[in-house]
Amino acid sequence: MTDRLLHHAQEGPASAPPLLLGPSLGTSYALWDKVAPELSAAHRVVRWDLPGHGGSAAGLIGPGATVGDLAGLVLALADALGIERFAYAGVSLGGAVGLHLAVHRPDRLSSLAVICSSAHFNGARPWEERAARVRSEGLAGLAEGADARWFTPGFTVPRLVRDHREADPEAYAACCDALAAFDLRDRLAEVSVPTLLVAGREDPATPPGHLREIADAVPDATLVELPGASHLAPAQRPEAVLTALRTHFDGPARRGMEVRREVLGDAHVDRAQAGQTPFTARFQDFISRYAWGEIWTDPTLTRRERSMITLTALVAHGHDDELALHVRAARRNGLTPEEIGAVLLQTAVYCGVPAANSAFATARRVLAEED
Repeated sequence: MTDRLLHHAQEGPASAPPLLLGPSLGTSYALWDKVAPELSAAHRVVRWDLPGHGGSAAGLIGPGATVGDLAGLVLALADALGIERFAYAGVSLGGAVGLHLAVHRPDRLSSLAVICSSAHFNGARPWEERAARVRSEGLAGLAEGADARWFTPGFTVPRLVRDHREADPEAYAACCDALAAFDLRDRLAEVSVPTLLVAGREDPATPPGHLREIADAVPDATLVELPGASHLAPAQRPEAVLTALRTHFDGPARRGMEVRREVLGDAHVDRAQAGQTPFTARFQDFISRYAWGEIWTDPTLTRRERSMITLTALVAHGHDDELALHVRAARRNGLTPEEIGAVLLQTAVYCGVPAANSAFATARRVLAEED
């Protein structure tokens, strides 16, 4: 199996929305070391190695390989992991894989982020020449110039440079063949998934103009340019990349706000939003993003089950005002008055009779409003 599948690492809850992360030529999935753990708080993150890089077998591709071949390996990995549809982010060659999937297999993508990449890589000749050099000389000489191609002066990540030096020359050259043949400029208008483009303002390999070209052609795409970042932005500017990816994949608490309204009702959420001040804004965002955008959206428990747990916790702590809100929410989530009563009766045993007595009074008042 390891010879037929891309080497990969998984982080985050298995029940969370899947997010696949693709690397740049010459690097391993260590490129995502400072970003993936944070993304895994809300996603099932799967980061993978190119053939002949990191832990992936070199024989997964050969001379004349295409980006389509690499995309096929990514889909094979997703299939093996039981992942049907996923969000995707990739750097450079990894970004090209994402664009290929968006054009040729949009049914598999929920959203896309293309980082320090391009719809073309300046024609075939430079990559054909690099492939020939690597096949004849190996990678040691090319790795010596990695810092200049990847980072701004004075910055380095020794692990990534070592990965470059230790990559399999034949597999690396086959990846160069893929870059030489890649050009999707005439297909960009077909991309229909939500797309984010992230450019490193100091990137000599895929300058911001390459990302602007994609942003101009892909409907409703978003472009972010990062000052102080070169070609491997996730390694050099991880916080900025993380912020851009979170906003793109999770929205500015967008999904959380949808769920919050579905459970608590528009009237309550509208009042909360109307009462928001600069002092409370970050707290409201926190609630929408984490409580509603991550916990309440986790499919491990149903909303009915979550309502029952929430009612119990609120009774235990004596939060009667919040309890009234969540009795209404429990009704929206499908609990009957009899089931709510059964939950509150259970709390009498484990939270105490006085707490349950107060809870019954609150619930009776709320349920009477329905009559």
